[in-house]
Amino acid sequence: MSAATRSLSRKRLSGRNALLATAMLLVAVASAFPLAWMVLSSLKTPAETMQVPPVWLPHTPTLEAYGKVAGVINLGRSMWNSLVIATVTTAGILVTSMMAGYAFAKYSFPGRSLLFSLLIATMFLPPIVTLIPLYRMVGSMGLSASLAGIIVPNLANAFGIFLMRQFIAGVPDDLIDAARMDGASELLILFKIVAPSVAPAIAALALFAFVYHWNSYLWPLTVLQGNADAYPIVISLSRLLSYNRGAVNTGLVMAGATLAVLPPLILFVFLQRFFVDSIVGSAIKG
Repeated sequence: MSAATRSLSRKRLSGRNALLATAMLLVAVASAFPLAWMVLSSLKTPAETMQVPPVWLPHTPTLEAYGKVAGVINLGRSMWNSLVIATVTTAGILVTSMMAGYAFAKYSFPGRSLLFSLLIATMFLPPIVTLIPLYRMVGSMGLSASLAGIIVPNLANAFGIFLMRQFIAGVPDDLIDAARMDGASELLILFKIVAPSVAPAIAALALFAFVYHWNSYLWPLTVLQGNADAYPIVISLSRLLSYNRGAVNTGLVMAGATLAVLPPLILFVFLQRFFVDSIVGSAIKG
């Protein structure tokens, strides 16, 4: 290959890389724009939110809207309810997913493949199909209108079991057999040997579960039956919609939404490294 040909190839490759980088940048900007607009709007004065053409950056940033949110809804109570629901549910999903995933990955028992296939099949059921049966079960257990009624049916998750089974299957059997020969119990092996080996997958599952249950709306609304004291922040924010009849209250709605997304966003910042590692690891294994 001549020098001219190599130079032309490098220029083409450089051009493709620049085009790819530009496309990725545009996608990133488009994805981040709603979040940025929400935060900026929460800092605007009522006059700025009503201005046409719209004001992109607030000239005099103010936190007045954030103070008003606490006067409209029980912000502290709602945030606490959401934190309890998301944290307890996530912890339950992690434990049950690791234990079931370990059993499916490292144990041989009759009907394992059929049982795992049935488990995977439940992932394709629309949530609305199971809403009424779950509601009746929660009612029969006396958990209606309570946080426990929201949490208990979600302590196990088919996707979590599937994810952990796939990653735990990659843990060497020799490592587990050696621990058994040393007298370690199965629970000790799972949480002291297997869990550190699949830490990125655990972090990714924790992130998925926490964000999903923090943002859950239909199931908590169905179970709580108007018990406003147990409302999570997502349901409480719906009360702010009545304040958005005019642009003058847009800042109030945006402030409430900003507060609601902060905990999942903070969690993602702390777990993003593990999240990326899990994606890279699954790609390599695949």
